Amino acid sequence: MSAPLDYRSAGVDIDAAEESKHRIKSLVESTFTAGTRGAFGGFGGMFKMPEGMRSPLLVSSADGVGTKIKLAVDADVHDTIGHDLVNHCVNDILVQGALPLFFLDYVAFGALVPSVVEAVVRGVAAGCRENGCALVGGETAEMPGVYTPPDYDLAGFVVGCVEEAEVLGAARVRSGDVLIGLASNGLHTNGFSLARRIVSERMKLGPHDTFPGAKGTVADVLLRVHRSYLAALSPVLGTVHAMAHITGGGLPGNLTRALPGDVDAVVNTKSWTIPDEFLTLEKAGGVARKEMLRAFNMGVGMVVLADAAAADSVIAHAAVAGVPAWVLGETRRGTGAVIFA
Repeated sequence: MSAPLDYRSAGVDIDAAEESKHRIKSLVESTFTAGTRGAFGGFGGMFKMPEGMRSPLLVSSADGVGTKIKLAVDADVHDTIGHDLVNHCVNDILVQGALPLFFLDYVAFGALVPSVVEAVVRGVAAGCRENGCALVGGETAEMPGVYTPPDYDLAGFVVGCVEEAEVLGAARVRSGDVLIGLASNGLHTNGFSLARRIVSERMKLGPHDTFPGAKGTVADVLLRVHRSYLAALSPVLGTVHAMAHITGGGLPGNLTRALPGDVDAVVNTKSWTIPDEFLTLEKAGGVARKEMLRAFNMGVGMVVLADAAAADSVIAHAAVAGVPAWVLGETRRGTGAVIFA
C-alpha cells in the first residue's frame, strides 16, 4: 500500500511559508506611511488617496529585475535586488511626473527558503523607505516543478499619483529643449544576460572573483543597486517637460519614447565619460559600441528634457541628492529619432 501523501511531499512546505511571513512582518510594517490602512497579513492592501489633489491620476507600473536575479542567486546575495525592483518601478512612474504611493511584490521559489525570503523583502522594504512608499501587500509562492532550486523570480508593482494637468511626456517637448543626463549607478537592471555571458565565458570569472580594474568583486560591481531618481527630480517636476528612464533598449530605445514625432534628440557622446565597467565588458566581449548603447545604459540612468533655462536648476537639485548630472544634448526639429553626435 502506498504511503499517504501530504503537501510537503509534493514540494510545498507550509511551515516554511509561515516562518517566512513571521520573518518579514516587521520589515513590511517599517514601510507604512500616513496613507496606509489595514494591517500586515490582510487579503488586500489598502491605501488612502492623498488629500488636497484637484484631479488626481493613478499611475501604475510592473517590472522585474531580469537575469540580474541569476547573478544574485549565484553570488548568494539576496538583499539588494528587492531594492533594485522598487527603485526601477518608482523611476518608471516618475517619468510621467507621478510620486509613489504604495508597492506590492511577488516572489516565486522552487523551494522556499525563509532566510532568502527575508533577505529579498529586506531589500524591498529598504527601497520603499527610500522612496516614501508603503509596502502594502505581496505574494510568496512555492512552485516545485516550475522553478529549480535555488532559482527564484521576483516582480514588483507600484502605484503613484499625479495631477492630471501636470503629467509629463512627449506632448510637452519642443525643438530647442536641452537633454540633461543623470548618472547611473552601474548596470542597474538591464543587459545582464549579455553581461553574465561576457563575465563567465570570455572573462572566465565567478561572482566572487575580482572585477578587472575595480576594487570589488564581480558581484560587488554588477549588483550595485539601481539608482532611484525620486529625490533628485521631485523638486523640479513642475519645470521640466519629459523624462526617459534608461532601461532595456538603452538610450536609443528609451529616449525616443519621450519625443514627439517632429522632434529629434541629439546626444553629445563627448559630454560624459562612460564608466569603466561598461568599457571592460565591451572590450572583453568584443561588443560593438552601437550594441553596447542598446544593451546597457552606459552610465546614463535618466534623461530629463526641459527648457534650456531650467537646466541649471535640474543639475543643481540632482547634485544636492548626490546624483551627478550634466547637459547631454539638445532637441531639434526632426522625425522622433535619437541621434548620436
